[in-house]
Amino acid sequence: MVDFLVKKFISRPDDWEDPEIRQRYGLLTGGVGIFLNLMLSLGKFLAGLLTGSIAITADAFNNLSDAGSSVVTLVGFHMAAKQADDDHPFGHGRMEYISGLVVAGAILLVGVELAKSSLEKILHPEEIALSWVSVGILCAAILVKLWMFYFNRTLGKRIDSAAMCATAADSLSDVAATSAVLLGTLVGGFTGLHIDGWVGILVAVFILRAGWGAAKDTLDPLLGQSPDPTLVHAIEKTVLAHKSITGIHDLIIHDYGPGRSMLSLHAEVPMDADVLAVHDIIDDIERELKEKFHIEAVIHMDPIATKDPRTNEMKARVAGLVREIEPSMTIHDFRMTQGPQHQNLIFDVVAPHSCPLTDEEIKTRISGRVGELPGGPYFAVINVDRSYAESGA
Repeated sequence: MVDFLVKKFISRPDDWEDPEIRQRYGLLTGGVGIFLNLMLSLGKFLAGLLTGSIAITADAFNNLSDAGSSVVTLVGFHMAAKQADDDHPFGHGRMEYISGLVVAGAILLVGVELAKSSLEKILHPEEIALSWVSVGILCAAILVKLWMFYFNRTLGKRIDSAAMCATAADSLSDVAATSAVLLGTLVGGFTGLHIDGWVGILVAVFILRAGWGAAKDTLDPLLGQSPDPTLVHAIEKTVLAHKSITGIHDLIIHDYGPGRSMLSLHAEVPMDADVLAVHDIIDDIERELKEKFHIEAVIHMDPIATKDPRTNEMKARVAGLVREIEPSMTIHDFRMTQGPQHQNLIFDVVAPHSCPLTDEEIKTRISGRVGELPGGPYFAVINVDRSYAESGA
């Protein structure tokens, strides 16, 4: 059914990184969500009137808010497809994340309101009338929401959409919520126990949990999360496959929305290499990264000494003692200069953000170890960088 809808409404479904195609995916999921949630909301309103259940009525409002969320998702995809302009040179792709965040906010609001209504029901319980029509409506709603979860999750993973994945999570929470409402309706109808309010609280917990997860998934890319380590490793492997590149560092990926990423990194090259030839190689690498990963790349050349045996030996020794202090730390831009009374070892240290040592502690420990190296005296001139990306190697 999912593939049938995709083929019917989207002409080039595999070209999902095209903003126009992503917009069509958004229109499809938004339209399906609006229609089905409105139908579910009307059905549950009817069931709530027949039984007098606050939990069923609240679940109806939940589906009504889902219809509104689908509208937000639809608008978000439409705005994200807008082309770059003078005020937004990187496009409007992050609107997709923002629409997902608005959906998450709506989910949280529904959860809070449902918890308040359920608490009132606990304090002032009322009799619940059992209606088999209502039971049938709730069973049908569970099946519909299971399909909507599958539908949104499938398309969300297919086009890497946080907004669609947030909608899928909401649908799954709705399955749990409606199942709890159904159970409460049956128990209350057959036993006369006043559990409607308690079931409403349980439903609210499911909704709030789904809303929090959806908010986190959409906030992370907006705040600037670390890139996927597998992607970082693949980029490193691609760049280092070129013999003229001896190392890379300061790799940063800027996310401006799905299919709209920019990459910057420093590539180490031999200091005695032909500058024009290396420049051509850098241009080739940038084009290769764009074709392979759909990322706009900017690469800075760092010339380093590669043919001086003493410098290479000293770099290896310093790299080893740095790893002894913190196994995940690396060094780059290593240089040696001869002073009147000592030799300067100048280099940058890359430390992960998880490293418990402060920058000053890192400098102090490394400087102490460098000063103990034989053949000195040596003096360390250190700049500490915190890593922007972690390789999945």
